[in-house]
Amino acid sequence: MNNKLILTASLIAVIFTMGYYAESAVAFAQYMGNVGSEGQTGTYTLEEALELQRRRIESVADNPVAGSGTPILSADSVVGAAIISAAVFGGISGLLFYKGTKGKYAAMGRG
Repeated sequence: MNNKLILTASLIAVIFTMGYYAESAVAFAQYMGNVGSEGQTGTYTLEEALELQRRRIESVADNPVAGSGTPILSADSVVGAAIISAAVFGGISGLLFYKGTKGKYAAMGRG
């Protein structure tokens, strides 16, 4: 009974503590531009954002060889990292499965 009381009291204390500190950890939406010292937003307007996006699209259209800048089939990309991690973790798990079939604790007749 005493353990349940201590657990309940600690959970209530954690909930109140999280509620107290939660206001300082609020995530605000991103502002367009820099925020001034008095909280005002910057001068980065929607028209400026659209102009920057238009320039980026033109840059990619003028230089199609560069692409998006994300190499897909190289070792430092998504597919390369997936292959390398699959090889490493697959090798470790294969070794553990192999070692699990041997030894004095392996069940008889299962391997």
